[in-house]
Amino acid sequence: MNQMLRQPLTDNDIRRRTQIFTILDEIGEDLDLTETQFDRARQSYGAVGDWLSGSTDPLLVSVMVYLHGSSALGTAVKPIGRREFDVDLICFCAGIASSISPEVLKAAVGNRLKEHATYVRLLEEKKRCWRLNYAGDFHLDLSPTIANPACFNRGELVPDRALKAWHPTNPRAYKTLFDERAALRPTFAGKLVAMQRDEATVEPFPVREAVKGILRRIVQLLKRHRDVFYEDSTEDVAPISIIITTLAMQAYAYCVRRHVFEDEMDVVVETIRMMPHFIERPILDGQQSYAILNETTDGENFADNWNKDARCASAFYAWHAQAFSDFEALRDAVGQDRLSLNMERSFGPGVTGRVLGKRINAVSDGRKSGLLSVAPLIGLTTSQVAASTAVPANTFFGDQ
Repeated sequence: MNQMLRQPLTDNDIRRRTQIFTILDEIGEDLDLTETQFDRARQSYGAVGDWLSGSTDPLLVSVMVYLHGSSALGTAVKPIGRREFDVDLICFCAGIASSISPEVLKAAVGNRLKEHATYVRLLEEKKRCWRLNYAGDFHLDLSPTIANPACFNRGELVPDRALKAWHPTNPRAYKTLFDERAALRPTFAGKLVAMQRDEATVEPFPVREAVKGILRRIVQLLKRHRDVFYEDSTEDVAPISIIITTLAMQAYAYCVRRHVFEDEMDVVVETIRMMPHFIERPILDGQQSYAILNETTDGENFADNWNKDARCASAFYAWHAQAFSDFEALRDAVGQDRLSLNMERSFGPGVTGRVLGKRINAVSDGRKSGLLSVAPLIGLTTSQVAASTAVPANTFFGDQ
């Protein structure tokens, strides 16, 4: 493995950057589906699957409904300006030949949903899927698929937006590949970082690995950064989530397998830096095109729209340049005010205020209760740690 050649970090740098990553982890957690929301979504799509599989329509005799997309990968992000999460489902119809029209199969799924007294009230037709709107929480987007006989990796076929043709896809194998790469663990240099991770499991400023792992947090944070970056745009050119996810997981796997890092923030920044290197530029019909391929099946190019609308590629590179700059600034930020401003610019004032507010309140409560202390390499904590020094309580008048 190659070690990143940079100026060695001081103990203060290690402490500061570890806490920055912890804050980013907490931001990702705040943006995620809650356990209650996820359980409700799981119960809802399970019930939808049971209802569809009970149909007497010969097209729906062997139906399997399963979760895919960001909810399945663990990279869901709370939308800006509305409370509902997008929860994507596949309605896999086994035993159906590819000669069937996508329009016919989609209509069969919709007709079955309309037979349900509740679903008919929640139902909304989209271009190639059906949406069930559960107001205030989430909506389920249900796309029909059939088996892809040309794919030896359990691939499927999904309708195009015009419902005229079938396109290859493979959500289940994609999830497996993502999970494998998310399980890769970076190698960190130095005993100090190892000591922080192994010994300093403290609250409310825990020195810990992200619960979901670094890759999932990177994807969540990048998707939120994209949403903020394009929040006021009137053009529909923002990079789609599958492109961000695919490039991030390829870059993360490449970096983790080849480099030794100082800390988690190094991994985050280097992963983002490497993302464009996995965009292919093949020559098609005599012209250079863009390709971000699904590695789990042949024929699915996530960047297909880039070859139809030149604004899409330009929009990606503009956003990526800003994201790389902003995450570098976050890694190197010194001082609470600068860190707060950088996070507000990157992720929005709402989530930033909630996360930093909780930390401020925890410090205040710890000081009042006499549980606040300072530990080497950790900083302020409300848990007793070896070699920590108590911080005296203050009153509003400054008496001790």
